[in-house]
Amino acid sequence: MNWQRTVNNALVRVTGFQLNRPEKAEKAPEQEKEREPIRPPADPVTDRLLTAPIFILSPVRSGSTLLRALLNAHSMLHAPHELHVRRLTVDFGTPLSRKAMEALGHNRADLEHLLWDRVLHRELVRSGKSFVVDKTPANAFAYERITTCWPDARFVFLLRHPASIARSWHEASPERRTRQEAALDALRYMKAVQRARRALDGLTVRYEDLTENPKRETRRLCDFLGVPWETGMLDYGEQAVLQKGLGDWKDKIRSGSVQRGRDLPAPEEVPEVLRPMAVTWDYLAAP
Repeated sequence: MNWQRTVNNALVRVTGFQLNRPEKAEKAPEQEKEREPIRPPADPVTDRLLTAPIFILSPVRSGSTLLRALLNAHSMLHAPHELHVRRLTVDFGTPLSRKAMEALGHNRADLEHLLWDRVLHRELVRSGKSFVVDKTPANAFAYERITTCWPDARFVFLLRHPASIARSWHEASPERRTRQEAALDALRYMKAVQRARRALDGLTVRYEDLTENPKRETRRLCDFLGVPWETGMLDYGEQAVLQKGLGDWKDKIRSGSVQRGRDLPAPEEVPEVLRPMAVTWDYLAAP
């Protein structure tokens, strides 16, 4: 309108500023994705290549690398390093590509599920084994998405004393987080794992039991996963998957008599913020 232009010109002359109509905010891709339905495969036979993938849900610094190495030593189980496949995203480059995929019945989440399944399946095929194991700790925050993507997924919950987790998390990067910050950050993972434990069927394994009696615990794992137990699981030291920091476990695991690397924290050593979780996980008696 002319009067608006006149006022704006006068404002520029007097103040040096002008008024502009705010542009319509664009929808963030994350917001669009949140509104898209997250749904199971429409045709499981053709939409999924993997069969019964295995996910280890655990907090950080809870011994998941040790468990991964033990499982990967099995002739039927392929447990690669942390893959973070749920961080792989799909986007539509043009409106036409979106319409084309919608015509095929796919939304963005459907395509991401196809991508995740293909990446894990490729790793499994290259290994020559039967089942894939993913041990990414952050998966605990996305267990609902994982179960939607793979309705036949199986879950192993790995627990460790909450105070031991927090201490190890702090010692891993003391320059990045104080002891209190480490406890609070690790607690986020613990709560996510506990939510998953309440919602899903699965097998719970304790790090302390795994290191004290690896033979018994690996037998439990094999029974749960429906695979025969193999003595090679206790002799994983020669396996190519052996990671830095696990070498000390080699002879101890093989002997089947590993003891905890550290004593469990005394009750008075457990930070207050971690005490409720320590009670929930039966590391502390209920007050």
